[in-house]
Parts: sequence; structure tokens; C-alpha cells
Amino acid sequence: MPIPRLTSLEICAGAGGQALGLEQAGFTPLALIENDPDSCATLRANREEWNVLEADLRTFDPAEHPYVYDVDLMAAGPPRVKSLIGKKQLPQDLEAHELLRAAVYLVHAVRPRALLIENVADLIEAGPLADLRSFIRDELEHLGYALHRTVLDAADFGVPQDRKQGFFVALRKEYAGRFQWPEPPGGQAPTVGEVLRASMAERGWVHATDWAARAARPAPTVVGGSRNRGGPDLGQSGSKAAWEKLGVNGNSLGDEVPAPDFPWPPESADRKLLPKLTIPQVATLQAFPSDWQLKGNKTSRYCQIGHASPPPVAAAVGRAIAAALGNEGGAGA
Repeated sequence: MPIPRLTSLEICAGAGGQALGLEQAGFTPLALIENDPDSCATLRANREEWNVLEADLRTFDPAEHPYVYDVDLMAAGPPRVKSLIGKKQLPQDLEAHELLRAAVYLVHAVRPRALLIENVADLIEAGPLADLRSFIRDELEHLGYALHRTVLDAADFGVPQDRKQGFFVALRKEYAGRFQWPEPPGGQAPTVGEVLRASMAERGWVHATDWAARAARPAPTVVGGSRNRGGPDLGQSGSKAAWEKLGVNGNSLGDEVPAPDFPWPPESADRKLLPKLTIPQVATLQAFPSDWQLKGNKTSRYCQIGHASPPPVAAAVGRAIAAALGNEGGAGA
């Protein structure tokens, strides 16, 4: 007899990176909550069977969707939080804190067997976010969950990118003693050159192999930017300098890979003469499958990918949660 799949509720689902990884780990989402229309379109385009709810988590009422009660796993990928101490409090930063708190408050109603929260590494270990970390701990322990937290690097799980991710996993106490964080499979992370050489050569660029030899290490962290900040780029000045060392112009993203006559090496040290990455290439660096469709304009598609959780990491954490819950499956089992 096949083992029944476990159920999940995905909140702040974004482009579906975490949901895709959890699907690979054996979880079937009963609902995915996301307030961005383009992200919802992305989710529906890739999984017609997924129940995608375009809704604001802060006003979501589970009583209107009672099938989400007692799911095996509630998984949250809220926007990246930043410390609000001593800084101008931007609307998007305040919203990130509100959504994280809303995710924790939703546990009161849903009462999943397990909870997964993915966010920045600083949420796990940095002093300026200690109050928010204490809020998460106190609320979940009050509800009878045992809390685990750690930082994982996506590069340790086969993602061609140095990307430190912070994770909270909370389980009802009868399952908590079984949980162990996933061990990296070992081996070197793929390099940017290894995973992008073929795409760089798609239009006949004769220097694609030489470029790949320069891009011989994992990428720096892919950042999502803001939909309100203009066109997409690969980060601030430090990030752009790191991309330049890999032979990439990080000032913006390209619409196409290099043409056959694109020069290499560039005749000057000007970063603008280096090739730009396309959105499908950035998705590859986030370890999304090549057939994953993204909806929206260029900036929106890049934001969706940049803010996503790489599926291989979500799959590894999901398998660890599934092992702790046992293989009996079924909501509320």
C-alpha cells in the first residue's frame, strides 16, 4: 500500500519554491496563501491542482476555510525581516514584521502538527532581532510546541549559490524528540559556470566556455529587490562587485543571453561590458526546474525568484519534518 501523503498549508507562498520542495518531500498543500497577483498566477500556471488563495495573511480567516485546520504542516515564507531599531521604518519593513507575527498567530487557530518558518539568518542569531525571536518562541511554547532553529546554507544542499537561510521548526511535543535537522549530502556545490555555461551558449556565443571557467564558484546570494524600486538588478555595490568577479554585469538583468559576437574578455574593466544574466538563469541559480513558469513583468518575475526559498533546501527540511511526524500521514493523525 502506498504511504499517504502529508498535508500542508503554505502561507506567503511567493513563486512556490518552498511549496515545490515540500511537495518533493511528500506534502500536498490544501491551500497556498499569497497576496501578490503575479505570484498567484505563477503558482496556478505550474500546478493547476493547487488551491491558490489570493489573500492578505493579516486578514485571512481560517474559519472560512475549515479544511486547513489540523494540517500536518503549516509552512511560512514571509518577506525578509530587518531590524527596526534606530532606522527609518519603511512600509515594506513594517509589513514584513506584521506578516511574520500574523503567521505565528495563525498557529493558534490552525493547530498544525508542525510549523516551518523560513527567513533570514539574522532572525535566528542576530541581537537586533532578539525581540522578534522571543515573540516566536514564547507564542509557540505557550501553544505546546517545542521549537528548533538553525541556519542552513543552500550551497550545502546542491544549490549553486551561497545563501544562508534561517529556519524555525516547531512540532507538537509528542513529535519534537524525533526531529533532526537534515545533514548536507556532501560534495562541492555546483558553480555558476557549470550550471549556466550551456545557456550562455544558446545563441552561439563562442566565448561561453571561457566565461564559465571564470565563473568557477557558487553565486553570491541572489536578492529579490523591491517591486517599487524600479528595474531589477543583482543587489547593492558589494553584491555587484562579487558578480563582476564571476564575469557578470550585475547592474541589471538581460533579456537574452549573449549573441555570437559578444566580446570576451571585455576590452576594458568596465562592468557594463560583461554579460548580464537573464531571469531564467537566475531561476537556475535558485535551483528552480527549467520548466517553472513565471508570470508578471520583468521586475516582478525577478522579485519572485529572488525572494524564493530554493526547492532543494525546502525538500531537505521537509523530509526531516516528515520523518519526525512519522509515515502515517493524514491531517490530524
